[in-house]
Amino acid sequence: MRIALLTYSTKPRGGVVHTLALAEAMARAGHEVHVWSLGRGGDDAFFRPVDPAVTLRLVPFPDVPGEDVGARILRSIAVLGAAFADEDYDVVHAQDCISANAVPDCVRTVHHLDRFTTPELAACHERAVVTPHALVCVSAAVAGEVADGWGRTATVIPNGVEAARFAVAAGPDGAAGRQRWRDRLGRYVLAVGGIEPRKGTLDLVEAMALLRDRCPDLELVVAGGETLFDYRDYRARVDARAAELGVRPLVLGPVDHEQLPTLVAGAQVFAFPSTKEGFGLAAMEALAAGVPVVTRDLPVLREVFGGTAAFATDPAGLADALVDAAAARDPERLAAGRALALAHDWDTAAAAHLALYDRLGRRPLATVRQG
Repeated sequence: MRIALLTYSTKPRGGVVHTLALAEAMARAGHEVHVWSLGRGGDDAFFRPVDPAVTLRLVPFPDVPGEDVGARILRSIAVLGAAFADEDYDVVHAQDCISANAVPDCVRTVHHLDRFTTPELAACHERAVVTPHALVCVSAAVAGEVADGWGRTATVIPNGVEAARFAVAAGPDGAAGRQRWRDRLGRYVLAVGGIEPRKGTLDLVEAMALLRDRCPDLELVVAGGETLFDYRDYRARVDARAAELGVRPLVLGPVDHEQLPTLVAGAQVFAFPSTKEGFGLAAMEALAAGVPVVTRDLPVLREVFGGTAAFATDPAGLADALVDAAAARDPERLAAGRALALAHDWDTAAAAHLALYDRLGRRPLATVRQG
């Protein structure tokens, strides 16, 4: 089978991590897989090496000074769609709303649903649920949202996890790397995904202020955060509130792919207070590394993590759960978390996708071409 997977960025966002791991697993299964993406700002490679069995098709997408979010969304759709127009694949699978707008008659994975105030982005989000001929969701909770909101039935295929990579970081071979992070950061609560509304950063800052008297040496570290969208106003709110509360988050920005597992494994607790998620891949990686996870009490996260994580609904609850997790790690919960992470592998996810493609059948070339 000749398969195209489309994503909007080369940066280490959850959907991009998913796309690359899925492509590599499909290639291992003997299929010809091409990954398409915009090479933003001159990027000519993804954030990590990709198995050479996967063909990479990066479309140049230079920065435009002063371009606002709406204009950037429309240009992203147009540039990717124009580059893809003359391609012929058995399956075209878009992993986000931008690529699903660029090649509308596609299979599309809805990783999570969101509400946007930028008109162009809101329209992009809507079309990317309505137009694709088939939908995939990474959890039943998100598939339920799609059914309730749009009357569409999505196939549920959970994410895989590179559990072994994070488990190694938690073992003897990762000891030196973990110690380097701890020497630099001390005892820390880790959040991955940057500072943005969906990640619940403001609530996490509030929680860190509430736990300070009980755990005065516990620092907040935030990693990641490359995104297409402009969250400067939210970041300013978070910074102002942190200063008011005396909380000093250490914002690392994007962390090298090879160093991320030991950063995760070195944490006392992994904080995941997201307000919207589709699966929670970063938190699952933390479980693989043997780190306790505290997350927001959302139906999707209850579905995915069950009894392996602690749940909270507000900053006070987050603070209590973070203190409990930092003070005494529950060995039974940690063992269950590792087992859960190991049970999610990308080869199984790829096999489920390939079975779906077989059921759908090949789309005629005319229907997958833009325009």
